[in-house]
Amino acid sequence: MKHDSRHMTRRSFIGTGGALGAGAVLASSPFGLAMAGTGKKRVALVGTGVRGVTFWGKFIQENYSDVAEFVGLCDINPGRLEFGTSYIGVPGCPTFSHFDEMLAVAKPDLVMVATVDSTHDEFIVKALAAGIDVVTEKPMTTAADKCQRIVNAARASSARLIMGFNYRYGSVFTKVKELLSEGSVGDVTSVDFNWYLNNYHGASYFRRWHGIREKGGTLLLHKAAHHFDLLNWWIGSDPVEVHAYGALEHYGRNNAFRSARCTGCEHKDKCAYFWDISQDQMAMDLYKANEHHDGYIRDACLWRKEIDIFDKMAVQIKYANNVQVAYSLTTYSPYEGFRLAFNGRQGRLETWEGVPSLLEEQEDQSKIYEKDMDYKTHSTAELAYHEIITQPNFGEFTRIKHPFVRKAHWGGDPIMMDEILRGRIANPGLHQASDYRDGAMAVLIGIAARRSIDEDRAIRIDALTDLKPQGNKWA
Repeated sequence: MKHDSRHMTRRSFIGTGGALGAGAVLASSPFGLAMAGTGKKRVALVGTGVRGVTFWGKFIQENYSDVAEFVGLCDINPGRLEFGTSYIGVPGCPTFSHFDEMLAVAKPDLVMVATVDSTHDEFIVKALAAGIDVVTEKPMTTAADKCQRIVNAARASSARLIMGFNYRYGSVFTKVKELLSEGSVGDVTSVDFNWYLNNYHGASYFRRWHGIREKGGTLLLHKAAHHFDLLNWWIGSDPVEVHAYGALEHYGRNNAFRSARCTGCEHKDKCAYFWDISQDQMAMDLYKANEHHDGYIRDACLWRKEIDIFDKMAVQIKYANNVQVAYSLTTYSPYEGFRLAFNGRQGRLETWEGVPSLLEEQEDQSKIYEKDMDYKTHSTAELAYHEIITQPNFGEFTRIKHPFVRKAHWGGDPIMMDEILRGRIANPGLHQASDYRDGAMAVLIGIAARRSIDEDRAIRIDALTDLKPQGNKWA
């Protein structure tokens, strides 16, 4: 079944008529999701970009077809829809160019949202209003008013909104949470968190729609929402105030030459960031072959003047339980990785990843992101372990050698998906499942940080929506 999507605008994509419908609720999984009479969840995907067709598409079809069946794919680009149907492996799945029509005709139990970040709220709100469960990619949304709309919809709906915060399920991040919960450093008082994107991964955001604030909300939302959610989860409290600094000093207009795109660029021989899209078959099939439908250019020049997001960011966060956080995000580091440290009343915990000076050998930086996005295996990578160090005040340090897992987002992808689709909870005491409030608190830090940079002042979280920060969430 195909529905015409030629000459489609985003507004008509979202708003075309037809009564909204929801699948009948005959049973509930342990995760609280509705199921059809077949015992399988009827799932529908809106947004058939690379994240949609890989993780929310092919990964589910290959690993969860016994508990989930695709009943609808939706996108404004008919070429991507056609490719997605084939790539996911659901040749008979109906495709739609209108979201409302998909809800009414396909009658899904669960809608998965993987569209451009700034549009998430429209699909989330419509699905919740129809009584349909939703799982959404991060960030939940990109603006305070959109966040409030989602909060209102979630409160009013019998359905639930689940955040796709797979980092919470990552092996090393889970271990950190366990150690903190066990009181390894006592009550946490402050956190230092520095994240480094290398010149391959970091640059990729500026080639894509993410480089435009209106679409991605800046990397304080699209990328840092993962990190802010980890902080909220680790600390067990909500943020109350944010003060941030940021600038665009590397990409965008900060170069002597530029072009519309890498393909056919006359400067490719002197541009260290030149990317040959023809060497990436997935990008060619999904994007290059279908750019004539909607004009989206996947290999856009990262020096183009329309880029208006930050490429360096530093954020100070104060929490309701008085924890202070110093966070930074760099998008043009020579290496990919992070440094993380917790200061507590009884000691300190720290860990890191990818810092070449601390490794015995160099890693191929061009391959790091591939490991991150490879969801096909849960196996360990080439390094033997993650190093986690704890040290009590007036005591000696302990070096914990935690098994190194990098693929599938530190091994978190299948664990999160098991919980969503099978109701299989790996760590019931760690509160890994995340809902609309968790999604809101993560994006509100990013929204506050962006406003703080723009207005050069501290921003209160409770001034952005009607959500009130909580002190100790699981006390």
